[in-house]
Amino acid sequence: MTETAPADPGPATLGGGATCPVCGAGVEPGQAFCESCGSALGATPPAAPAAAGLQSVEQTVPIELTRPTSAATPGAAVTLTPTARCLSCGGEVGEDGYCTVCGTKAPSPRDHYVEQPASWVAAVCDRGIKHHRNEDATAVAADPEPGSRAVLVVCDGVSTSSDSDVASLAAARRARDVLVALQPAGLPNPASRSGAIAAAIESAVAQANEAVLAATPADGPDAAACTFAAAVVEGDLVVFGNVGDSRVYWLPDPGGTGMGAEPTELSLDDSMAQARIAMGVDRVTAENGPQAHAITKWLGRDTPDAVPRTGSVLLGHPGWVLVCSDGLWNYCSEADRLGELVASLAGTTASPLELAEALVRWANEQGGRDNVSVALARH
Repeated sequence: MTETAPADPGPATLGGGATCPVCGAGVEPGQAFCESCGSALGATPPAAPAAAGLQSVEQTVPIELTRPTSAATPGAAVTLTPTARCLSCGGEVGEDGYCTVCGTKAPSPRDHYVEQPASWVAAVCDRGIKHHRNEDATAVAADPEPGSRAVLVVCDGVSTSSDSDVASLAAARRARDVLVALQPAGLPNPASRSGAIAAAIESAVAQANEAVLAATPADGPDAAACTFAAAVVEGDLVVFGNVGDSRVYWLPDPGGTGMGAEPTELSLDDSMAQARIAMGVDRVTAENGPQAHAITKWLGRDTPDAVPRTGSVLLGHPGWVLVCSDGLWNYCSEADRLGELVASLAGTTASPLELAEALVRWANEQGGRDNVSVALARH
C-alpha cells in the first residue's frame, strides 16, 4: 500500500453520474466504476493508437484508456471489457456483469491482467488478496528480437486518494507510449544513449503527470495520485527512473563474476523509509516502522516534485530486469533475497510471463496485503 507523506495535502476525484449507464444502479459523486456491475462511468471514445516502433502490447484481457468527448466529462476514464464466461460454471456473463446461468458476478478485468509484447518481455498486474480493487498498473512494449529494446513501466495508485486506479493506468500507458516514441538514433556511445534515454524518461514522467491531471477534476478533496517506475532496455544498457516507491532491480543469474554479477536495487525510493535509511536506520526497521510507506514524491495535482531520479547500468551477464510495485518487494525488499527468490522460481527454463505469474502468486501466498505488479525483461 502506498500513501503520501502526511504533511502533504491529499489529491481529487473523477466524477460519475447519478446512475450507471450499463446497469442503472445508483452511483455516488466521485465514483469511477459502478459498484454493482463494475462498468466505467462516463462515455468516451477510444484513445489514439500507440506510437509506431516497438510491438504493441498483447493482453489476455483488453483494458482500454479513453478520453472525454467534451469538457462536461471531468477527466479521463478507463473502459474495461467484461469477462465473457463465468469462472464458476462457465456460463455466459450478461451485460450487467452477472452470469446468466448461476448468477455469480464476474470479476473485473482490472483484477488480474497480463501483457506480453514479445517472448522476452512480460508483465502481470494483480489485485492481491486484501484490497477491494487493483490500483496498480503496468504498461510494457518490446521489439521482437530478444535483448534488443524494451520499455517496462509500473505505476502504483496512492491508496489514500480517489480514482488512484484511473491515475495509475493513465500514467503507465502515457509513459510507455512516450518512451516507445522517443528512441535515440545515431548515438553509438553508451553514455550519450544513456543521457538521451534519461531525458526521454523525464519527458515521459512529465506527460504521465499530465495524464493523471487529466483524470482529476480541478476541485475535490482527494486528487488522484500514483507512483512511477520505468526501465528502458537497449541491449546491454538499462536506463531507469522512478518517482515514489515502485522499484527497478537487476537480478543476474547465479554464478557470474565481475561487474553486474550481483543483484542490485537500481532505483532509490522517494519515501519516509528511504529517508530513515539515509540517516543510518537499518533497512528492516525503516521499512517496517511508522509511516514506512509514506512517499515524499508522486504523480498528481498536489505533488511537491514530479521530476524522476534516473540512472543507468551496463549489464555484462544474463539475468532479469525487474520493475515492480511494493506489493512484491514488501515481502522481499533486499536485492540479494529477491535474486534468490527469482532463481528458485525461474530455474533454467521459465519464460518472463511464467516468472511474472510465479512472483505474483508468491506475493499473494505471503498474504497479498497489497496490489502486485511485476514487469520483466530477460537479458
